[in-house]
Amino acid sequence: MNATIKTPKVYLIGAGPGDPDLITVKAVKALAEAEIILSDRLVSPEILQQYANKNAEIIYVGKECSKNASTPQALINELIVDYALQNKNVVRLKGGDVSIFSNILDELQTLKQNKISYEIIPGITAALGAAAYAGMPLTARNHATSVRFLTYYKSEILDENYWNELAVTNDTLVFYMSKGNLSSLVEKLIDLNISRDKKIAIIEQATTPYQKVYTSSFDDFKANFADKDFISPSLVVIGEVVRLHEEFSWLENAKEEDLYFKSVVNGSLIPTTQNLFQYAV
Repeated sequence: MNATIKTPKVYLIGAGPGDPDLITVKAVKALAEAEIILSDRLVSPEILQQYANKNAEIIYVGKECSKNASTPQALINELIVDYALQNKNVVRLKGGDVSIFSNILDELQTLKQNKISYEIIPGITAALGAAAYAGMPLTARNHATSVRFLTYYKSEILDENYWNELAVTNDTLVFYMSKGNLSSLVEKLIDLNISRDKKIAIIEQATTPYQKVYTSSFDDFKANFADKDFISPSLVVIGEVVRLHEEFSWLENAKEEDLYFKSVVNGSLIPTTQNLFQYAV
């Protein structure tokens, strides 16, 4: 009787926004069977400690562009393919949901080009986790009829017509990866005559033990937060739903300040494998 031939397969998994209890059952099952785990920085360390196969090789491939400490996407693609073609059970673990502001398309194209089977396991994206833990329903009735997920890590990412629309819309706006440009984001919308009493919230390290929520009107933003350097990751929410935070918040701001997501490149958390050094040379 012929032995069963193992077919390589890669699991692209969303780990959720921080709280390890928010990971899905399906993701836990895949992690328990993984032989190789390629993990982003914004993944709760408790997820790997609790759910990863104890014999799995964990390779940290985090991205921390503000600190010039990022694993190139081409290297990540190469690692995925190399391990999959060794018939390893590979998990690509990303923070939040894999389909929201991640490089999943690059990885999907690489897998298709190399004829490697894959499965996408969704996770709770940061916007939904942050909103829930801040008591801020993103499409609350009579407050917003829709929500937009955006990013503003560079000025040219949105054209002027779209900016004009953002300044007048009643939609809830959620900005990912925008803390570094937050002051210019606020100034841009003020210049386009956004209502000065419209509310803005900045949610630091959402769903973690160090979560903090800061709110302000646009009129008071500069006085309140112009000089504040918010901790990464921070999510920005703009719209009438921000007013619901004071009434429905169920989680107090953390009393202490610390980093939940440690650096995984050139940092103390890196148990970087020989394989990663081999590819990085």
